[in-house]
Amino acid sequence: QVQLVESGGGLVQAGGSLRVSCAASGPLFNLYAMGWFRQTPGKEREFVASIGGIGNTLLYARSAKGRFTISRDNSKNTAYLQMNSLNSEDTAIYYCARASTWKSSTLPNDYNAWGQGTQVTVSS
Repeated sequence: QVQLVESGGGLVQAGGSLRVSCAASGPLFNLYAMGWFRQTPGKEREFVASIGGIGNTLLYARSAKGRFTISRDNSKNTAYLQMNSLNSEDTAIYYCARASTWKSSTLPNDYNAWGQGTQVTVSS
C-alpha cells in the first residue's frame, strides 16, 4: 500500500514562490505518473500538473502553465511542484496523487493513491 506525504505548504505573499513536495513509500516509484491537484472549500478538486513515470509528458492546467513546474526525483521517490508568481486564487489545499499507470493524466479517476494534502495560503 503506497503512502504519499506532502510537505512544504504554508503562507506566502502574493508574487512569492513556494515548493511543495510529495514523498512516496513503496517500490517502483518510477513506474507511475504523479500528479498535483488542489481544492478549495465548496469546489471540486481540480487538476494542477502531472508528470509521467520517467519524467516525460508534463501536463499543466491553464492556470498553472508558465508559473508552476512539476518535477520528480525517482532516486528519492519524491515529486515536487514549484510554484512561482503566486496569487490569492492559488490558495487551496494541494494534494499529490499517484496514477495507476506511467501515463501522465489530468483526470482524477486515473489516480488511485492520494496524500493527505498540504495547505497553501497566498496573502494579498
